[in-house]
Amino acid sequence: MAAIKIRELPEEDRPREKLLKRGADALTNRELIAILLRTGVRGKNAVEVGGEILEKYKTLSGLTRTSASELRKIRGIGPAKAVQLAAAFKLGERMAKEKISRERIDSPELVNEFFGTEMRGLQKESLRVLLLDTRYRFLETHEISLGSVNESIAHPREVFRPALLAAAYAIIVVHNHPSGDPTPSSADHSLTRRLAEAAELLQIKLLDHVIIGSPGEGRAPYFSFKEAGVL
Repeated sequence: MAAIKIRELPEEDRPREKLLKRGADALTNRELIAILLRTGVRGKNAVEVGGEILEKYKTLSGLTRTSASELRKIRGIGPAKAVQLAAAFKLGERMAKEKISRERIDSPELVNEFFGTEMRGLQKESLRVLLLDTRYRFLETHEISLGSVNESIAHPREVFRPALLAAAYAIIVVHNHPSGDPTPSSADHSLTRRLAEAAELLQIKLLDHVIIGSPGEGRAPYFSFKEAGVL
């Protein structure tokens, strides 16, 4: 069955016309990507291709880490489109970092706000360290390990190495539980204790260790070792 071409849609449903008339907030993510693509491929219009790209990379944050060479592997995306998409995604990432850098990241709520959506979309455990300055403002983030679905293994020296190199004043450690349950395991407790001991020796403040889960009935979207009184 042939796809409906965008020009065959009612004018109010065409992404470019909708943006001009109602603003970018009126468009879905796949419609915004369709504007960057401009054209679709045989059997699929640009909006459908945009939807496929989102489905492949799961989240907008996932798209920001996608290279032009990887985008070229998608059917219908040539060198010019790949470069244009990669540039647009990178600009979006830098804008997000600008917003984060102005915030004082000193609570698990803010960690969840800025990083929770992306990390909930991951199929494996990712352990990351957020580097902060003396005012607890965000400097940068580093992925320390990408583990199996059930565990993420990291040594304190790997966690603190980026902080030492960047002369960070404080750090927040964050990782996700793909199961959705943020309850810490015995390994999570053990790692937190070792990190706290290393932080004291290195004189780098460990503000928190946050576990990202998924909100459910009677279940919080995250667990904070600081809120639990462990740190």
